[in-house]
Amino acid sequence: MKHRKLIIITLLIINSPFSILHSFAQLSIEACYEKAMANYPLVKQYGLIERSRDYSLSSVARAWLPQIQFSAKATYQSDITQIPIDFSQIPIPALADMKMPELHRDQYGATIEISQTLWDGGISGAKRKTIQANANAEKADVEVNLYAVKERVNQLFFGILMCDAMLEQNQLFQDELQRNFEKISVLAKNGMANQADIDAVKVEQLKAKQHFTQISHNKKAYLQMLSAFIGENLDENTSLQKPSAEFTRSTQISRPELSFFNSKLLTLNASQNEIKADLMPKFGLFFTGGYGNPGLNMFKDGFTAYYIGGIRLSWNISGFYTSKNRQNLLNSNRNVIEIQRETFLFNTSLSKSSKENEIEKFREILKSDDEIIALRNSVKRSLEAKVEGGTANVTDLMREITAEALAKQDKILHEIELLQAVYGLKLTINN
Repeated sequence: MKHRKLIIITLLIINSPFSILHSFAQLSIEACYEKAMANYPLVKQYGLIERSRDYSLSSVARAWLPQIQFSAKATYQSDITQIPIDFSQIPIPALADMKMPELHRDQYGATIEISQTLWDGGISGAKRKTIQANANAEKADVEVNLYAVKERVNQLFFGILMCDAMLEQNQLFQDELQRNFEKISVLAKNGMANQADIDAVKVEQLKAKQHFTQISHNKKAYLQMLSAFIGENLDENTSLQKPSAEFTRSTQISRPELSFFNSKLLTLNASQNEIKADLMPKFGLFFTGGYGNPGLNMFKDGFTAYYIGGIRLSWNISGFYTSKNRQNLLNSNRNVIEIQRETFLFNTSLSKSSKENEIEKFREILKSDDEIIALRNSVKRSLEAKVEGGTANVTDLMREITAEALAKQDKILHEIELLQAVYGLKLTINN
């Protein structure tokens, strides 16, 4: 019976939304990255880029559909075509009374033309590649802008971790002051301390509480900003998972900016194919049907229907006039992108080296932090004994207690700065 109750209670705890297991769930920095990038408004641009690309590709594909053109006209001519033959001057009696038919000065007609491209010189294929390359470049640009969101998340995430560590240390500091306040109060009752000594401890307690309040409000502000980035409500009870300071060294830089530069170069290559395609001839079929007065027979009076069909060759050789300049412009733009990429890699390599030096610096500093704290603690305990023995004053003791607390805060600061440097390096090389 006892075992059955235990099983039921265990199941209730596990399935409860307010269970103990749920309360220990921690939010990692990697999860914050994913949530922030998914929640950032700019991510909606991906869908717009995809739709714009599909619309453009659809328009290019429809260029291969039969093209239909309708036209109609009504005209009046100031003069008409005449055949200069006077049959009365011809010495043939049978032709003496003949007259050449005359065209009407007013003419009417309506035509519909259907054309089908057989070969467009490769221009449609080149345009498709250009559209795809432009879409990829736009998406790469969005990825670059979204990548900057990670830097903001880093600042907020480690800012909250810093506040948590300092609040914990501040609480320990307040506990330390409270213990000394109680000791000094006992000494004052025994005539070994005075009210000024008690007031000195109270002043440090009030300062510690003020510092606690200040850190708490800073944490609240960081949580509100991080909540806005990841799209989730984070309160003061939110627990962040402290990341590891270990990382795998890598010399390879795989930032999204490099993909953006490559996409821009592919866009220029696609544009170059368009230039070549513009220089090629185009072949196609056409069919024209019409109804008008006159028809194809100019001398036949009255409205008639007619049609014309055939194969058409068109070649716009004016493209040769500007093809060289367009090619030179593409080469110039290609050189600009190559320089931008080299500059980015140079600056990123410098930043990488700087952050690697920071990591080594903080690792060395942390090695001596524990020793400093131990020495400060030893001096403090020695002064505590002297104060109890009446050979030292409370002011000196407060100074050493504060010095020990500052040494512990320095260690906390160095630990968080080390983590920031590690994750800053990871962001720098996108590791």
